[in-house]
Parts: sequence; C-alpha cells; structure tokens
Amino acid sequence: MTVIQKIEHWGDVHHAKWLDVIRIVLGLLIFSKGIAIVSNTAALQDMILQNDTYGFSGFMSSFGLHIVGFVHLVGGLFITLGLLTRFSAVIQIPILLCAVFFVNLSRGFSALNNELWLSIIVLLLLVLFWIVGSGPFSVDQAMKKKPDIFRK
Repeated sequence: MTVIQKIEHWGDVHHAKWLDVIRIVLGLLIFSKGIAIVSNTAALQDMILQNDTYGFSGFMSSFGLHIVGFVHLVGGLFITLGLLTRFSAVIQIPILLCAVFFVNLSRGFSALNNELWLSIIVLLLLVLFWIVGSGPFSVDQAMKKKPDIFRK
C-alpha cells in the first residue's frame, strides 16, 4: 500500500458527515466563481493587465481565463455532487495557488483583503477534501455501495 493509498484509506474511514455540508458549500462557491469568471472575462482581463506585477498577464489571456472558468465550473459541480472529489480538488489547487500568490497577494496582505482570505480558506478546504475524500453523502459513496446500478 502506497502512502497516497494509506492517506485515502484514512480519509475514507475518518470522514465526518458534517464535512459533506462544507464540501457542498465549497463546490457551490467554486462553481459560482466559475460563472463569474466566464461571464465577466473582459473586466477580469483588464484587471490582470493593470496589476501585472509578476509578468503573469501573458498567460491569462482570454483563452486562459476561459480554461480557469471551465475548470471551476466542472470542478465545482463535481465537488458539490461528491463525484471524483479528490481529482476535482487536485485540479483546483494550482488555480487557487496562483490566485493566492499572484493575484490576491499583490493587493497587499491585510485584514481588509477579503479575496485573499477567501482564496486561502478555499485552498485549505481543497487540500482537506483531497485528503478526506467525498464522504457518505456523495455520488462516489453511492457508486461504492451499489455498483450494479451504474454498470448497466
């Protein structure tokens, strides 16, 4: 058994049911952020060009923002449903790392920077759900309990 398999097994065994409520809220938050990114690409692109402190604006063209928006939409939906939760959390983590260090931290490390704190909390929750998994109220758990329904 590898280290990752041991961590996944520990997470499956020690998952509290109340964490599912937090997982669902987290998924809805990420999904809504994806909607905001996709629906307001031009304004976000202008903001990134104005705050280009790290030379990051070249990557975050309109195409890059659409990729981030799509990953947030699909990943947020999957996290909400509890479908492939660990994978969905893992693909969100690099985006949140960039949001914390390249976008929000450039505005200053203060108590008034709400986007920075929200990004840090979401990042920590994504790491948590990467470890503990989706929980008892999820599509993943339903597929483990009744695999015959999904194979027909």
